[in-house]
Amino acid sequence: MRRIHVGNALSAFGLGFTVPYLYVYVAQVRGLGAMTAGLVLAVFAVAALVVLPFAGRAIVRRGPLPVLIAALVTAALGALSLGLAGSAVSVLLSAAALGAGQAVMQPALATMIVDCSTAETRSRAFAMQFFLQNLGLGVGGLIGGHLVDASSVSSFTVLFSIEAAMFLLLVVVMATVRVPRAPRIEGAPGAGTGKGSWKQLLQNRAMVQLSVLGFVLFFACYGQFESGLSAYGVEAAGVSTSALGTALAANTAMIVVAQFAVLKFVERRRRSRVIAAVGLIWAVAWVAAGYAGLGHGSQEMATAAFISTYALFGLGEAMLSPTVAPLVADLAPEGMAGQYNSAFALVKQLALAVGPAVGGPMGASLHGPYVVTFLLFSLGITYLAVRLGRELSAVQDRPWVGKSRVVAQGSASAAGQARARA
Repeated sequence: MRRIHVGNALSAFGLGFTVPYLYVYVAQVRGLGAMTAGLVLAVFAVAALVVLPFAGRAIVRRGPLPVLIAALVTAALGALSLGLAGSAVSVLLSAAALGAGQAVMQPALATMIVDCSTAETRSRAFAMQFFLQNLGLGVGGLIGGHLVDASSVSSFTVLFSIEAAMFLLLVVVMATVRVPRAPRIEGAPGAGTGKGSWKQLLQNRAMVQLSVLGFVLFFACYGQFESGLSAYGVEAAGVSTSALGTALAANTAMIVVAQFAVLKFVERRRRSRVIAAVGLIWAVAWVAAGYAGLGHGSQEMATAAFISTYALFGLGEAMLSPTVAPLVADLAPEGMAGQYNSAFALVKQLALAVGPAVGGPMGASLHGPYVVTFLLFSLGITYLAVRLGRELSAVQDRPWVGKSRVVAQGSASAAGQARARA
């Protein structure tokens, strides 16, 4: 598990290291223009949408470790070639390889966490994953920002080369992992059915409801961070670019500071009720955003309210990290965690693709309707979460109930020996 967490941190570090500077690199440093730069960012999303449906099946058939290593090598090649690419075609092809590799890493790593955890330790493991991902993104962005020079192509070549080296280092680390068979909890639908398919997944009502809920979660929050909400802050609230950076930092700081305090709070709460509470917290965040852009207070008050919006989003994210991903794992039949993780990652990518396309124009020009729309989406999260709770078994919604009912598949001692070797 420690090696897997190192993998999460390194992959996030690589992502934060380069992605914030992709637009500047393609449009200005390589001189390929804003259109090509926009296409590069779109290619990341499209590549993820193309590979994720196949990634789940590959993880089920081959196991998460070989799929992860293949994804890391693909991402390393994409990063290295992106640093050397000089034409629009080569940049787009390199971005496709990097985007596809990064998209597959997350469900593969999530499946490895499932395989190395039990029902009662899973929430803490996913909370640690989310903490390290945000820490890696923040540190990577900070270091990358000090290394790049917009007047020097070679500085970006070094940046992408370091990112490729991080992925190859992760290949070495992951090659030493020995993943045990995961213990299963009673009450998971279809347990013991080994084969499974997309049809089987779509017949799982709880998983379908969770996927719909997940789409709304990612659409209403993550899909707005760097598009609609930032445009709204600048146009409606009049916040400066430095204040926008402070708001993003407040979001990350809230996650890093609050993650484990929040974990203690949510571990003994029903998962569906925790997600419902997140919807209410985010509704308050949108009210604060409304005050920032539509109220009549001072500029200082508007800026403070806008920063508070991002901080409240961070609090909700910290509550979701030990809740949603473990629930996806506990809904999966035995041997199907990879497919379920990939399906949920696909839902996330769809939301992240649609969210900016809808929220960006609204946030920039339709200020009142923008806030009201996403306030209603947040309240919708609460409604959907309560409905989901009716589809979950007692063990899935309250995992601590099943502590005495964990059924080991394979050898429980093998898992202990694997942890000892780690």
